[in-house]
Amino acid sequence: MATYGYSRVSTQRQSDEGESLDVQERQITGYALMQGLTVDRMFIERGVSGSTPLSDRPQGAALLAMLKPGDVVLTARLDRMFRSALNALDVLATLKARHVSLHMLDLGGDVTGNGISKLVFTILSAVAEAERDRIRERVSQVKADQRTRGRYLGGKVPFGFRVGDDGGLVPCPTQQAAIQTVRRLHADSVPLRAILATLQAEGHRLSLGVLHRLVHEPADAGR
Repeated sequence: MATYGYSRVSTQRQSDEGESLDVQERQITGYALMQGLTVDRMFIERGVSGSTPLSDRPQGAALLAMLKPGDVVLTARLDRMFRSALNALDVLATLKARHVSLHMLDLGGDVTGNGISKLVFTILSAVAEAERDRIRERVSQVKADQRTRGRYLGGKVPFGFRVGDDGGLVPCPTQQAAIQTVRRLHADSVPLRAILATLQAEGHRLSLGVLHRLVHEPADAGR
């Protein structure tokens, strides 16, 4: 069994001054002594934002790669190791499955194997769900705004348009002319399959489903 400490500062200035790292290391070392543990190695993350997932940090990735069943990880505060509840839940579940203990001093100690664990997981789960809701809401708002401004949101480009240099949808003249032909022939009661054959003969490759959409959607749809 090995015991590892993990500390982090988010700015280079904090890293250069060392005060925050020194405080964290003293807290971790003192806690280890009270628990009858000896810190075998300190993983020190300098100038790395807390928004970066633990596995994407140089020292965080090295720590995760080194852990074996029975190992103990000590960190001074939850926000030194995690900023996102989603990332915290994911890592905590992984550590529990690997039989690795994680002690967060600000939360009272072991958050993976004692009575604190259930409370921590319950709180983090609630916060994580709120994070998911906020993410979904932000994505929906962005997509709605992009759609309003005629921005291309990915997927298949609608017939009649192409993606412009600014990422927005701009009309494609030849396809727009084809759409007008479609609507004129449909207004003259020409069957859809006959219209499709006409377009294909002119070099336009589209399906019957797309053709059906073209004759039923508003004239400015897709923009």
